[in-house]
Amino acid sequence: MDLDLDLARKALAAQPFSRLLDARITAFGDGAATLELDIRDELRQQNGFVHGGVLSYAADNTLTFAAGSVAGANLVTAGFTIDYLKPAVGETLRARAEVVRAGRTRVICRCDITTLDASGTETLCAVAQGSIAIATAG
Repeated sequence: MDLDLDLARKALAAQPFSRLLDARITAFGDGAATLELDIRDELRQQNGFVHGGVLSYAADNTLTFAAGSVAGANLVTAGFTIDYLKPAVGETLRARAEVVRAGRTRVICRCDITTLDASGTETLCAVAQGSIAIATAG
């Protein structure tokens, strides 16, 4: 099944947790995906930075959407690693993922997570790499 941006947005909207965060897919296709969400107080930890769990959510979902752009919708995250590089502060959180290698049973992707300030300046705050499993019947 070929996926396009509209179908990717519908898949995201079907995820209750993504709706809770008001996440949005802004780009999808050709082995890549971009997910964004507005940074608001409810997403911050005690020091005012975006909580690491929110960054992990963004990486996990964007890695899987990037994989879905080449492997279809029947996917699950097998695992991922994330490195936090800098506190996430700003107006918008943006995760961009791309496929590194698509195999028969796994798709390997990487993701950069950035923040945008009010002027649109982007700051890299985390990087992630993941393995996305192509689900099989049985």
